[in-house]
Amino acid sequence: MSQELQRADPTPAVAKPPGKLRTFLDSDIVHSWKNQPVVIVATLVTLIMFAAALFAPWIAPQNPFDPRQLELIDAFTPPLTTSDFTGNFYLLGSDSQGRDVFSAILYGSRISLLVGFAAVIFALALGTALGLMAGFRGGWRDALIMRIADVQLTFPSILMALLIFGVIRGFLPRSMHAEVAIIVLIIAIGLSDWVQYARAVRGATMVEKNKEYVQAARVIGLPARKLLFQHILPNVMRPVLVIGTIGLALAIIAEATLSFLGVGMPATQPSLGTLIRVGQDYMFSGEWWILLFPGVALLMLALSVNLLGDWLRDILNPKLR
Repeated sequence: MSQELQRADPTPAVAKPPGKLRTFLDSDIVHSWKNQPVVIVATLVTLIMFAAALFAPWIAPQNPFDPRQLELIDAFTPPLTTSDFTGNFYLLGSDSQGRDVFSAILYGSRISLLVGFAAVIFALALGTALGLMAGFRGGWRDALIMRIADVQLTFPSILMALLIFGVIRGFLPRSMHAEVAIIVLIIAIGLSDWVQYARAVRGATMVEKNKEYVQAARVIGLPARKLLFQHILPNVMRPVLVIGTIGLALAIIAEATLSFLGVGMPATQPSLGTLIRVGQDYMFSGEWWILLFPGVALLMLALSVNLLGDWLRDILNPKLR
């Protein structure tokens, strides 16, 4: 009898909620990404170049930073050519030192990406902290930080980076310049780019601190530090992350510009900018590949990251959809 009742009145099955992966795949971001071929291509190019730079020691046929692996006798070997002296094959040719251009691009991309990411993180952290202080505290702190930002905005960021780079190197012994070049680059680019993060965070903080949930937290006696970092900060990070994505491309270009001008990475640790600076000396002598391929690599990297940043800005801003 109990079995018949169970068949007649079965318990309705409870539908399982979709998992996090399914929710993400059904989101507006993924839908927008799948319907924009340019963004898909930019994503693939970015991932390929990031992976190639990350796994450069296993992909590159040569370590261009190791003088013992350089073959001077293979200097100026054209692309897609096998050397008549050593039998080495050079996919993108070799430079004046017998350095494989393909390997140099892979290792140079690692330095450019490292400097770009570190400079963006440094600028983001500094700008976010100062923007939170200016927007939340107000008063003389707000006036001081914003006046410094206004003064810095009167100078082009690359000139500001050059100035900061020169000042920092002026306090260091000449023997340490090559050793700390990458750290000085990160600091110089980060200090020249913090303003945009500070202004964005300050504006968002001034809006958030007047909302009802912040007022309610103040009424119950929540400390200002918890209110700032647990409630306001998470709600102002969305525009900052978008700016950071676009700022990554600008930081990579800034590093390449400084290295091209001869004040960035040394020739013993070449970045993409250093490779372009070296290649320009042979632009009119027939060895065109020494300049062309690093320039194309820098263009593809900066353009793909910039396109992704523009797409994120549009998709995360409801007013631009």
